[in-house]
Amino acid sequence: MQDLDPLYNQAREKMEKVVEAVKTEMGKIRTGRANPGILDGIRVDYYGTATPLRQLATISVPEPRVLMIQPWDKSTLDLISRAITKSDLGMPPNSDGSAIRLNIPQLTQERRQEYVKLAHKKCEDGRIAVRNHRREINDLIKKGEKDHELPEDDAKKGLTQVQQITDEFVKKIDEVMQHKEKDILEV
Repeated sequence: MQDLDPLYNQAREKMEKVVEAVKTEMGKIRTGRANPGILDGIRVDYYGTATPLRQLATISVPEPRVLMIQPWDKSTLDLISRAITKSDLGMPPNSDGSAIRLNIPQLTQERRQEYVKLAHKKCEDGRIAVRNHRREINDLIKKGEKDHELPEDDAKKGLTQVQQITDEFVKKIDEVMQHKEKDILEV
């Protein structure tokens, strides 16, 4: 276990996945503008199967506060409308027979603060996941040192390097949070 590069790469891979997951979760949080990501959690009962909305329709943003959903199969229009109505979006779908429009209502200041808190919680969950990956890698390094597969100096350098990698990914999560908070609070 002389070479720690595979452990560093493993840490980076796992932490990068956490950052991507945080970005995905942030996309689901509403802002004042139309964002197709808020529809990611919606599943449509299509022939008895809960199918993601994105697999049944094209979602576009024709105006800053309007989402347009155009199903590829027009017979799914009612199913999609029902799924949106049942969801916790709180936006009534407007169907014109060939597409569905979702008008994004203006957020109240109180609602914005709730979304900021939710975003902070999701980012904190991401930071915790990154720190858990750090702990796993640190445990492997300490085990290597204890089993005399790794010199003490290399182990100390390894722990320092893993901490630097962790700090890098926590910083990325913080940047995602700052960007999302700015989007949410923008009127």
